[in-house]
Amino acid sequence: MASSRDSTASNERPRAILHLDLDAFFAAVEVLEDPSLAGKPVVVGGRPEGRGVVATASYPARVYGVHSAMPTYRALRLCPELVIVSPRHDAYRRYSHQVMALVREAALLVEQTSIDEAYLELTGTVESWEEAVERARALQARVRGEIGLSASLGVAQNKLVAKVASDQHKPGGLTVVRPGEEVAFLAPLPVRVLWGIGPVTAQRLAEMGVSTVGELASVPEATLRTRFGKHGGAMARHAQGVDDRPLVTAREHKSVSQERTFPRDLQHAQALKHHLWRLSQGVASRLHRAELAASTIGIKMRYGDFSTLTRQMSLMEPTDDEVRIYRAALTLLERTWQAGRPVRLLGVGASQLGPPTGQLPLC
Repeated sequence: MASSRDSTASNERPRAILHLDLDAFFAAVEVLEDPSLAGKPVVVGGRPEGRGVVATASYPARVYGVHSAMPTYRALRLCPELVIVSPRHDAYRRYSHQVMALVREAALLVEQTSIDEAYLELTGTVESWEEAVERARALQARVRGEIGLSASLGVAQNKLVAKVASDQHKPGGLTVVRPGEEVAFLAPLPVRVLWGIGPVTAQRLAEMGVSTVGELASVPEATLRTRFGKHGGAMARHAQGVDDRPLVTAREHKSVSQERTFPRDLQHAQALKHHLWRLSQGVASRLHRAELAASTIGIKMRYGDFSTLTRQMSLMEPTDDEVRIYRAALTLLERTWQAGRPVRLLGVGASQLGPPTGQLPLC
């Protein structure tokens, strides 16, 4: 039987996919720009007195159990020495652009999935599997040496396994899953590492006695389809390390939105209108940058008791104008808000996106 290394020499060269994930990105940028924070438990997020949550936690902070999406006040209880830094998204975008410029130098086909993650397709541009690994190692070194940030990379035959691999040895890891090793690599890992398996599905699988990917792989696909429908078939394939998804190099904007959770519930119309205007400006700014206009405007409102509602309206013609967006959002607010009822969160959204009026779509 030929080994997985031998397979790279065959005429049917396997795919070579890299997944790059910047380690604790927001916190890493703050430490890079303020070296006095090095080695300290740092989080980027909102203030505890303002219902803030952790956006990113440095690895020293994670030792205390602090993690993203955790309320900041709870993070402070776990780690009283915690350093809280307010987000600086312009800085994070600047560093992301620098990293992604290096990524695009390393591969012709790149799918950027977020500000700090990207897939690279090397299939057909390298002569051997080992060359793909060396390409990953070189990219990792450039991100560290030229920009000063740590990145973890996974190298595999497909997006699913490459993504799981990049998560295994953080921070600064390089995990390689060679062709034919996918099943053995995934087998001991919890089922939650697989795309599409969230806490509810994981609990249903646990009730079947399935907690690892290896255990999932041993369940007949017919059984999974019976219990989970079409998703069961996908789980069966993923448990075997099978994923044929191509890289997507451009994503269509479906909607643009901004929302704000208030430090204290708002009960007065003037305050709500003020924030509605600021949110409308933010949405208009994002539409301008994307060269898009919206045909539908919506609002999202969460009351103090956490009940949430959304409303939307169609416009006569698409717009990216902040005043028109605000007027539509204000109309929805006045129709919907129960005067005097405390509001915890307010949001404005724009959808049904297309070119601004007067601009012809590209053919």
